[in-house]
Amino acid sequence: MADRVETGSRKLLGRLRDAMAGDVEGQARLNRITHLIADSMGCEVCSIYLFRDADTLELCATEGLNPEAVHKTRMKLGEGLVGMVARRRQVVNTPDAPQAKGFRYMPETGEEVFSSFLGVPVQRLGEALGVLVVQSRTAREFSADEVYALEVVAMVLAEMTELGAFLGDNAAMSARHSQPVMFRGTVGQEGAAEGHVWLHEPRVVVTNPIADDPVRELERLREAVEQLRVGVDKMLEIAGNQDKDQQQVLEAYRMFANSKGWMRRMEEDISNGLSAEAAVEKEQSVARARMEQVTDNYLRERLSDLDDLSNRLLRILTGQGADTGAEMPADPILIARNIGPAELLEYGRGLKAIVLEEGSVGSHAAIVARALAIPLVVHAERVTTEALNGDHIMVDGEQGVVHLRPDDNVVTAFRDKIAMLAAAQERYASIRDQPAETRDGAVLSLQMNAGLMADLPSLPSSGAEGVGLFRTELQFLVRNQMPRRSELVALYARVLDAAGGKQVIFRTLDIGSDKVLPYMKPNDEPNPALGWRAIRVGLDKPGIMRMQLQALIRAANGRPLTVMFPFVAQLEEYRAARKLMDKTLAAEERLGHVLPETVKVGAMLETPSLAFAPVKFFEEVDFLSIGGNDLKQFFFAADRENERVRRRYDTLNVSFLSFIEGIVERCNATGTPLSFCGEDAGRPVEAMCLAAIGLKALSMRPASIGPVKSLLRRTNLQEVRKVIADARHRGEMSVRPAVMEWLRTHGG
Repeated sequence: MADRVETGSRKLLGRLRDAMAGDVEGQARLNRITHLIADSMGCEVCSIYLFRDADTLELCATEGLNPEAVHKTRMKLGEGLVGMVARRRQVVNTPDAPQAKGFRYMPETGEEVFSSFLGVPVQRLGEALGVLVVQSRTAREFSADEVYALEVVAMVLAEMTELGAFLGDNAAMSARHSQPVMFRGTVGQEGAAEGHVWLHEPRVVVTNPIADDPVRELERLREAVEQLRVGVDKMLEIAGNQDKDQQQVLEAYRMFANSKGWMRRMEEDISNGLSAEAAVEKEQSVARARMEQVTDNYLRERLSDLDDLSNRLLRILTGQGADTGAEMPADPILIARNIGPAELLEYGRGLKAIVLEEGSVGSHAAIVARALAIPLVVHAERVTTEALNGDHIMVDGEQGVVHLRPDDNVVTAFRDKIAMLAAAQERYASIRDQPAETRDGAVLSLQMNAGLMADLPSLPSSGAEGVGLFRTELQFLVRNQMPRRSELVALYARVLDAAGGKQVIFRTLDIGSDKVLPYMKPNDEPNPALGWRAIRVGLDKPGIMRMQLQALIRAANGRPLTVMFPFVAQLEEYRAARKLMDKTLAAEERLGHVLPETVKVGAMLETPSLAFAPVKFFEEVDFLSIGGNDLKQFFFAADRENERVRRRYDTLNVSFLSFIEGIVERCNATGTPLSFCGEDAGRPVEAMCLAAIGLKALSMRPASIGPVKSLLRRTNLQEVRKVIADARHRGEMSVRPAVMEWLRTHGG
């Protein structure tokens, strides 16, 4: 039976190839294919359903059903057996379709007389394109070999669809990668940009899905797999013992590259008539479909490894390497599934924007994008399967919306928005050198966040009074081994030089949680945000912290030095870190190094516990900076990486503002300088409210300083304070509605 079906499959694919080679196009070609499939499989019915839009399937061709139903019968995703196949991306095989759970009766098709139903998804690299169905009057369940044969045919149909073999006037048969598409993602970095697509990993195009010579295709596959195995072995050899994480990934690659099951399945696909490339892509599509169904992180990572390995194998087979010869556009907008910080830094500031299919608001890529002031949207699902190099694209980093191949109306509206933003930036430039002084005479210090040398040119142009947070971990994250002390000394010295005498607050290494060093073995922690991170790592590994403190002291070279320890949860942690700083200073003096002119040592208040520390802590610390991003997630017990909950709680919630106000009062009582650092500091309305409750220093991304200063200079903080007090007295959950109403009627 298996041999018969496999032989039949090869014959069918041969007939499909002949149909493709003919002059017939579009609808006629689809009609011919459904006839060939039904005839070859001995079924009365074969139907092809394609997606009209993301949620609607349309009957586009049929052999055996009522031809009048073509392009009229439609169903929603998950509706009926066909919709079920599309939603689950799994085969449905039943001998009695009318009695099967989920069956939907469509009288216009005349399908009620057909008992047996076999539906398989038509998909490519995890993207659902449609459903291929065969039916027969006889009540029987299709054999495993028949299911397998139809899946092989569906794979070829997917490639044909991708190559535009079925173009027609109908929406479901329109040219792929040619229609306007909008993606809704998550804001990683604000800003708006227009440009053209540059794919980080160019698409591999399979132009020969059907094998002319199965024996030769098997040879090509085996040669390519052997080349892949040799390549993985070489990468493992180069990695050596220096990079344990990379070694683990490569070990997984080697396991898959040597997997007999993976190889056997691809060989079977070739025996059934697929080319070597199509066989690899078929297995890759299955892996991606599984990936979307799996919730276990470990299994998802392994399937992702297999997906990446398949990409490497496809590039070997097709010769389509990462360098396709395409020229990067002058206004590139980078599209990728995900990207590491080092790779992103290689692109640099030349990028207009970044759109990621995966990623997170706290990922390394997001940190670098913020440092480079490049608009970033993450979680833009399926953007890599839809976008092509050179496509016109518009990215709204304010709303987390991406317009690919936008129509004229969208282009006009978007360009109006960009023009408005540009005009606003011109207004902000006019007040760059003026103080952030409110109408009632309060003067605030607005500082910028930084993490790369590339940030420092923004210091004078943004109007920032200094660097309220320099993230030192980025230099550790973008390399595969621990940086040398001499490298850090040179970097920190350049930072101080570029600051031109303005204060720079260096935050010591803040790693752990979402910032895992490539060369440090990650801990398997159930909740890393609450785990071994930041100051906890530094105190447990004092050698690393001492090396960094030495580098900072030497880089200061007689200039003032300001250092801040992250994620301090209690007085004892601050004292231990301060003691290490004092010992390092003493050791440097003994070695004859020039000590800083002055040394200020502060802490980031990111845990609620520190707000209730003994008064002695507030007296001992030189300054405090509220780390708003972490403090907010811990205060509300809402993970800022979790889209379901992170937007649920408002910064202007009365309880959160009251908590911040309590910190302000404690610092005022002890004379402890206090600032607020985080995303909310750069949002004008939030910044205004923070100033109203007593904060006098805010640190934010450079691009936010202009908008924040502009609103503050038009604001009477005493009036805002009264609006907040009144909302609190009325028992309102958030002061935002009251503040926004006041801004509409009284604000500048």
